[in-house]
Amino acid sequence: MRATGTFSVKSFTPTDIVPDPAIPTALATGVSHMEKVFEGEISGRAATLFTSTFDQASGVGTYLAMESFEGTVDGKAGAFNFAHSASTTGSDRLDEFFVIVRGSGTGELAGISGGGGIAVDADGTHRIWFEYEL
Repeated sequence: MRATGTFSVKSFTPTDIVPDPAIPTALATGVSHMEKVFEGEISGRAATLFTSTFDQASGVGTYLAMESFEGTVDGKAGAFNFAHSASTTGSDRLDEFFVIVRGSGTGELAGISGGGGIAVDADGTHRIWFEYEL
């Protein structure tokens, strides 16, 4: 099955968490907390742990996110975790990874598994989709 939606970032809060021991590289690594709001066939909210190594000036970097989602997917209510990552050279998305965490589903979403993806439109709209099984 496939469900689609859009999302916006409600909050983005950098943390004081840094790699320990500190190892100097050409790009800094940081950890942030995010809250997202989803609309469409995917509706609800997510609490996100967002780790990235990124250069603001050039737009080059990679992120890894672990999300705890609660809401509905195709009208079925519950919660589950999903993880995703991607790299960019400043104007693209490369090396994308997306997985729904097996065994994490609750309620009507118990047993959910699969993958999905994220895309950002030219106008800045963030799109998400789950390719899933229940």
